[in-house]
Amino acid sequence: MAAPQDVHVRICNQEIVKFDLEVKALIQDIRDCSGPLSALTELNTKVKEKFQQLRHRIQESEKQLLLQEVENHKKQMLRKTTKESLAQTSSSITESLMGISRMMAQQVQQSEEAMQSLVTSSRTILDANEEFKSMSGTIQLGRKLITKYNRRELTDKLLIFLALALFLATVLYIVKKRLFPFL
Repeated sequence: MAAPQDVHVRICNQEIVKFDLEVKALIQDIRDCSGPLSALTELNTKVKEKFQQLRHRIQESEKQLLLQEVENHKKQMLRKTTKESLAQTSSSITESLMGISRMMAQQVQQSEEAMQSLVTSSRTILDANEEFKSMSGTIQLGRKLITKYNRRELTDKLLIFLALALFLATVLYIVKKRLFPFL
């Protein structure tokens, strides 16, 4: 029993032969035509239509032949696939999976190392932050002491100036009483 595709290809071939004969007959009619230009134009149009139908059938026929050939190649390829090739394929897949597993293990190890590095860095930053906080307290205390000493220096200068003024006033008073007793 013939495959449905084979029957379709034979039908297409028969139609191609039919169109070919019709085109040849029309061409003969054109050669024999001595009539008006409109008759020639009509025959020419019919020839063009038959050519288009012929092209369409040829393309369809070629398509069917190509599909049939593809199907044959598919069947041949299926026969060539044996248990050995399947075993080899599964072996290569297994090796690939093992390689992927090793790469994933390496990535996990690198991630763990990076995480440990981040934890260490975080601890160092926290320690530095605590140290800066204590230094900030010390700096603020130093600022307060410097401000206090500046105020004390100002009051000491004021007291020295007042003491010096009092001393000079006392010296002037004594000099005045001794030199000018009547005043």
